[in-house]
Amino acid sequence: MSDNESSPGDARVSAAEMPSLSGLLSLAIAVVVVAALYLARDLFVPFTLAVLLSFVLAPFVRILRWARLPHQPAAVIAVLLALAVILAVGGVIGTQIASLAEDLPRYETTIRQKVDTVRSVTIGRITGFLEHIDEVRTGGSDGARARTQQSPRASAPPAAGNGGTPASVAATPLTFLEKFLSPVLSPIATLGIVFVIVLFILLQQDDLRDRFIRLAGARDLHRTTVALSEAVSRLSTYFLMQLALNSAFGVVIAIGLYFIGVPSPVLWGAVAGLFRFIPYVGAWIAAALPLIVAAAVDPGWSMFAWTLALFVATEPIMGQLIEPLVYGHSTGLTPVSVVIATIFWTWLWGPIGLILATPLTLCLVVLGRHVDRLEFLDVLLGDRPALSPAESFYQRMLAGDPDEVQDQAELLLRTRALSAYYDDIALRGLKLAADDALRGLVNTPKLLHIRDSVQELIDELDEYDDARPAPPKSAAKSLTLAPSEPPESAAPSEGEAPTPGEFAHVG
Repeated sequence: MSDNESSPGDARVSAAEMPSLSGLLSLAIAVVVVAALYLARDLFVPFTLAVLLSFVLAPFVRILRWARLPHQPAAVIAVLLALAVILAVGGVIGTQIASLAEDLPRYETTIRQKVDTVRSVTIGRITGFLEHIDEVRTGGSDGARARTQQSPRASAPPAAGNGGTPASVAATPLTFLEKFLSPVLSPIATLGIVFVIVLFILLQQDDLRDRFIRLAGARDLHRTTVALSEAVSRLSTYFLMQLALNSAFGVVIAIGLYFIGVPSPVLWGAVAGLFRFIPYVGAWIAAALPLIVAAAVDPGWSMFAWTLALFVATEPIMGQLIEPLVYGHSTGLTPVSVVIATIFWTWLWGPIGLILATPLTLCLVVLGRHVDRLEFLDVLLGDRPALSPAESFYQRMLAGDPDEVQDQAELLLRTRALSAYYDDIALRGLKLAADDALRGLVNTPKLLHIRDSVQELIDELDEYDDARPAPPKSAAKSLTLAPSEPPESAAPSEGEAPTPGEFAHVG
């Protein structure tokens, strides 16, 4: 048999194709978009903050409109209320920072004692151990003489000469403005731009929605309108809940630190609530600053221990108990996608990107679930299964992993009867295998291996009763980010699925 010929049962793997023009164009567009986001971040960051803030304020605008208030006054009132809250919180934080800066010199002695204690316990012991090794290696007396010959005057700072210190330059009003007001004016200007954009977004909400529908899919107005309305509603609900939960976390931390006695508790509570927008590690990063202050204030370690206990107790309760009750068991993102998105947005926009990573990624996933051209974003970042249960069954069988098939079956049997699992998943997966076998894509040894694995799975599942399990007790509804859809069925196929006997005959 020649090299070009093959038996009907052999798997034929086609050669790799050259990238198409559309694929190269999509790659070029992605590169241009990322470059634009990086180079024009001073423009995109305020706009992104404004869009996210408009999602948070949209429910308040709807509440005011339900109260028979016209749309324009409702939007203005919502924006002014948000601006007042932010300015009030900023003023309190500024007062706390000023108070803490005044009190820091009083804690200098305690800080030095704590640093000396930590240094003696850690670095001091290591230094002493290294000196002991050096004495043993050099003979002891030689090392002692070498240390004695070192003059203490060598480490002493040189005396200040009469002409060594330059004359201080009197600060002019322009220098004062540049030094003290410039760092303050920049955030204020950014905040003003953000709220101006938010106001226009809320005022022109209907017009912006119509334009987006025109761009996204004007040919199917019903589907596009329903998808957009539900996506906006779910995003608004999610962002509002996240803001409320993180604010509650900050309030709890501030109250706890107040009773513990840590200075400036409101400041650390605000920092904890803000940093908690960073997934997984934000609360622990925020805990570092009050822990340092607690160690500096208290001559002992009790305040430090109580502060650490406060964060250790509050964060798991908030993350593992309260959030699942509010959000449900899914927020639409996988843990891996959250980590990757956090790294990407931090690299792109710096610290502000670190805080905005999760909300921005959620917006991208929503776009991927409703815009066909961006569906790859949902596949890469979303938490919905990429394969149907039947496709997953067949893929695990092809990969020679029957244990994972059994784990999947045991998981699915929690919500369905055994016969339903065989009919809806196992037999449909075998139909996919039979189709590939008839096309010559799966050879006979692989089919025999799949048959043996299926028989082993049947033997393992024989202990299950063919009865539908009782539904679980009422739980919180999951806050998914896509419209409610029926469970994905297996890939459509012509005709009925084969029975295990027919599949064995194919093998």
